[in-house]
Amino acid sequence: MRQRPAHRPLCRVHESEVPADRRRGGEIRTLLSPRNAGSVSGFSGVARLAPGERIAEHYHPYSEEFLYVVEGSLTVDLDGQPWRLRPGDALLVPPGTRHRLRNDGTAAARAVFHLGPLAPRPELGHVDTESTEPGGGSR
Repeated sequence: MRQRPAHRPLCRVHESEVPADRRRGGEIRTLLSPRNAGSVSGFSGVARLAPGERIAEHYHPYSEEFLYVVEGSLTVDLDGQPWRLRPGDALLVPPGTRHRLRNDGTAAARAVFHLGPLAPRPELGHVDTESTEPGGGSR
């Protein structure tokens, strides 16, 4: 009989238990990660954007990002090209692709994301390409 390794515990977390990260815009909650769940292949979470909010442009050198829109609508700029997403749409963002999420609709938007594989070190996983300050442009 196959058994789960003892060093790999099960982990369940509710998004209300995770503080919102607003450093890059919007409200990002990383729900399952190496830090809290012991994941080894990636991490996942949820992003919420109020109308007019955005998550600043960035890219992931090592990871691809899977994005699924749960509610509301989003425009995702991929290397400068806008892609409009509505509830039920999924999008794959390949490694190295500059991307920004914008809620240019009238209702709040919520999307689930997963990134993998992990970067060799956490600080290498995310590269900002624009400021998160209002009116901030590309670097």
